[in-house]
Amino acid sequence: MTRHQLSARIRSTGAYLCVGLDSEISKIPAHLHSYDDPVFEFNRQIIDATKDHCVAYKINTAFYEAGGVKGWETMEKTVNYIPDTHFKIADAKRGDIGNTSSQYAKAFFETLSFDAITVAPYMGEDSVRPFLEYKDKWTIVLGLTSNSGSKDFELQQAGDGLLYEKVLTTVAGWGTPDNLMFVIGATQAESFERVRKLTPDHFYLVPGVGAQGGSLKDISSKAMNGDVGLLVNASRAVIFASSGEDFAEAAGKAARD
Repeated sequence: MTRHQLSARIRSTGAYLCVGLDSEISKIPAHLHSYDDPVFEFNRQIIDATKDHCVAYKINTAFYEAGGVKGWETMEKTVNYIPDTHFKIADAKRGDIGNTSSQYAKAFFETLSFDAITVAPYMGEDSVRPFLEYKDKWTIVLGLTSNSGSKDFELQQAGDGLLYEKVLTTVAGWGTPDNLMFVIGATQAESFERVRKLTPDHFYLVPGVGAQGGSLKDISSKAMNGDVGLLVNASRAVIFASSGEDFAEAAGKAARD
């Protein structure tokens, strides 16, 4: 999906919500366990209920990898079920030496039909470059994350600024705003004005709204650019809005809200 297509989808929908399919089998409604593939059935109904209120879906691969071969099959069925009108993100946080990253890129961009993958930048440019070489695919690099451990490295002083600032300005030169995004956590709202000054044209994938307490209003006011430039992710707050048989209806309402 190109930047133009993504921006057009945001404007036509009037939303920049990304629904996170962190579909942990122990948390899905009990009545779904009678299905051959309970997680896929859960995802299918969530997608049907939310697709009119969002522009993207993010599959956290850990929740599928934990299930072994069956989990991978569920992930493949899920990504294939997501409409092509929607941006499909593999939240895999990959990043390794070049030939290994090439195989990760092939797995998620060719074998699986994702539009984007999250990538860790700390092994340097050669670990990120293989993802950037795919046409009309996106690399979403960890910038400033929403977890408490971000203070251990990302918020440490590095030269004239903080380490995450150096990551943003360095990585921005490896790609373009047409194929490169950054993960910026919603719980770091006070930093968004600084982040936007450093990377004025890039899109951000913003986790941490909802269950983690990030403010949608604060993020939108501080970080929106001319193309909106935001994909605000909500996972638990949407997909687990209800644990009963009305789970899909509740998820649709949460997404709409």
